[in-house]
This record gives sequence, C-alpha cells and structure tokens, in this order.
Amino acid sequence: MATVSPILEHRKHDHGRCTADAISHAREICDAEGLRFTDRRREVLAALLESHVPASAYEVIDRLGETGHRPAPVSVYRALDFLVEHRFAHRIESRNAYVACDRGADCDDEATLFLLCEKCGAAGEASSAALHALIADVTGAVDFAPKAPVVEIRGLCAGCR
Repeated sequence: MATVSPILEHRKHDHGRCTADAISHAREICDAEGLRFTDRRREVLAALLESHVPASAYEVIDRLGETGHRPAPVSVYRALDFLVEHRFAHRIESRNAYVACDRGADCDDEATLFLLCEKCGAAGEASSAALHALIADVTGAVDFAPKAPVVEIRGLCAGCR
C-alpha cells in the first residue's frame, strides 16, 4: 500500500501547518543526528515550502531575494544538496527543480513516486513497499545497485480533474 502526501488527497490542506511541521521535522532530525541546520538551509527549505510546485534553484534565489538580500547561487545549491541528501527535499529530475518533502517522518528509503500535476504544477510524493520490492527484484536480477529509486508520474491531481 502506498503512503501519499496530503497535498494530492481530497481533504483540505492546511499549508501553514504543513510548512511549520516540515521545518520542525528538519530541525528535530538535525538535532538528533548532529547535523547543522543553518539559517541558509532553513531559509532555502522555507522558500521551497512556499508552494508544492517544484522550484528551480534560481526560483528559490528569487523567493529569498524578495525578503531581503539575494543569496549567491552557490550557497543555495549547497543548501539544496544538504536538504536532498537528508531527505528534507527532493529533486524532480524531469523539471530540474526541487520540492520540499511533505511526508515528514514517513519519508523513508522505499521507492518514491512523484505525482506531478500537468495543470497546476503541484507535486505530491508517495512511497510504495510493493514498488520498492519490484525495483529490488529487477535490479537484483542484473546485479545493479540503485542509488535513488524514483518514479515520476504525470497526470492531473484531484483538484484539477
């Protein structure tokens, strides 16, 4: 059974709570694992959390520039690399963009599906143990070690259908 992020479900989405929960989750994980959750990393995560529509690094820079000093691209890319490495954000390969992880503690090492709405641009994520097992079977049969099993599915979210 898949675990789906709330953004693509039919219920009303409390974006303020979603944002606060994601930042709190990142801070808790960093504290527990001895990672540095710097101001820049928090700012970049907050910029990603402004929308569930994936943003390019330069869109993140633009968002941060609206609130004051426009950061150097290298500092934003470093923050994005950190957020992706620790699963606080994900890179959407087909869009060359990033989206904050909105599943909190539910984000695990299973295969991740990104459900990408072609109309509004929203991205939701889901995990699937069954898909993870299938990928492990297929890659194991050819002695291939997958690093980041990700599937991107384009379509229409419930709100746009």
